[in-house]
Amino acid sequence: MQIRENISLRQYNTFGIDVRARYFSAFAGIDTLAAWMEKNPKVKRVILGGGSNILFTKNVDGIVLKNEIVGIDEIKEDDTYVYVRAGAGENWHRFVQYCIQRNWAGLENLSLIPGSVGAAPMQNIGAYGVELQEVFNSLSAYHLHDKKVHNFTAGDCAFGYRESVFKKQYKDQFIILNVTFRLRKHPVFHTSYGAIREELEKMQVGELSIQAIAQAVINIRSSKLPDPAVIGNAGSFFKNPEIPQKQFEVLQKTYPAIPHYPARQYAVSGSDDQGFIKLAAGWLIEQCGWKGFRRGDAGVHVNQSLVLVNYGKATGKEIYNLSGDVLHSVHKKFGILLEREVNIV
Repeated sequence: MQIRENISLRQYNTFGIDVRARYFSAFAGIDTLAAWMEKNPKVKRVILGGGSNILFTKNVDGIVLKNEIVGIDEIKEDDTYVYVRAGAGENWHRFVQYCIQRNWAGLENLSLIPGSVGAAPMQNIGAYGVELQEVFNSLSAYHLHDKKVHNFTAGDCAFGYRESVFKKQYKDQFIILNVTFRLRKHPVFHTSYGAIREELEKMQVGELSIQAIAQAVINIRSSKLPDPAVIGNAGSFFKNPEIPQKQFEVLQKTYPAIPHYPARQYAVSGSDDQGFIKLAAGWLIEQCGWKGFRRGDAGVHVNQSLVLVNYGKATGKEIYNLSGDVLHSVHKKFGILLEREVNIV
């Protein structure tokens, strides 16, 4: 491993925040990384993938380790599925395109999500009616403390809405090395969520295919979300809240037009609720007057209130403070406390 000192992280995070790391290195395998950590056990570590779901609020007084483990392998298949293993450092969208080109179905609705393969299960990424857990088979991860490689099944990952054990119980304890996906040989299409059907009609698609759905998703995302290469951002900054049915019914009386969707049911022990309803965080934020708001170079995107942006020279602290103001105003108006989706460092 080549260790570099006093490195700007601006090019390594999609917000374009210009903080510095005391040390920086990339790793393409676990052996050299493990050897280095054995010699430097007390150095603070930040593991970085594509840098698309992180907000740096200060310099890193330690080492930033960029995961560049790559490789895509078809490991087995049966009559229904093909099992594909990808290195955690692979670019997510390029991996999705690789699978679509081979007619391996299941990832098409997750096209154009920024980031790396290793970050996908950490976040249980999802879009347009599909979540990663539906195509997930297993992953391998290196434990930073016992210095062993562990294998995780879907049950081990305890997936929830944009959640997994790697964000809570095992936060900062593992480095994901690779992920294995279970993809369909014969597609099951998901076109009922969002504007996919409308976009497919606009595209004049005759015969439905995973390629057409992927292109529809790419078109929709490109029209709604800013390109990080043009305006710094990390995509959706806040989670869409899921609230109890009774709380929703009270809100709906005051706001009849409030967008809402059935919440995906995750296991909740000891709950007496009749169910949960998912709300659109972007709509809640927009109702509070934040859409297009700008304070210096920190702002809320003009087309999508769910996205906070860096117009050039905003600091991570300025964007974080703006997110706090948004949280406060939504809670004051609606009684709902939004959660940040982006990891704060």
